[in-house]
Amino acid sequence: MEELDALTPLVARRSSPAAVQGSRLTFFRQWLRHPLRMSSITPSGRQLARMMAAAVSPDAQGVIELGAGTGVITQALINHGIRPERLLVVEMNDVLHELLRQAFPRANVVCGDARTLRKLTTEGGTFGTRPVDAVVSSLGLLAMPASVQHDILAAAFEVLRPRGGVFVQYTYGPSRPVAAEVCATLGLRARRHGWAWRNLPPARVYVYSRD
Repeated sequence: MEELDALTPLVARRSSPAAVQGSRLTFFRQWLRHPLRMSSITPSGRQLARMMAAAVSPDAQGVIELGAGTGVITQALINHGIRPERLLVVEMNDVLHELLRQAFPRANVVCGDARTLRKLTTEGGTFGTRPVDAVVSSLGLLAMPASVQHDILAAAFEVLRPRGGVFVQYTYGPSRPVAAEVCATLGLRARRHGWAWRNLPPARVYVYSRD
């Protein structure tokens, strides 16, 4: 059952049952307020977080995380070797954004829309016009119309480096999280990176690229 525990930043600093429960409760309350914006009613588990992080090179100079929630995958990326200063953490929910900002003071944490990544990367001098190596997403793409998927993926690949840049996405569904027509329009190819069967619910991780 250890694999099912959410590895939140609060747990990383103060490993206590109250911290775990508090983080889950905050996440669940935000899901109740905005169910269509969040991909799950609970944060990602340890196995899924590690698998998402493993899809990114630890030498990456710039990584963007979309829909960071309570910071489970953010912490996994840092544990994987990504320096916090090289992270741009994007969360649209204002409550979760504040939680992330306090938990990761060295990371670049912003409250914004994933469809405006070019603006978010240049504001405040986070990455400027330099391309990033990876975009790691916890957004609920399967619940979104293909047009919204297109806008998010197009924005991501606009800031990713042309060769070797990757978009990492997990899904709880049996099919790939990005619609086939979106991949065809943007010239993307997908490969399955792994299956986090211990996660609750089990999840598949996909990596999208253009090379």
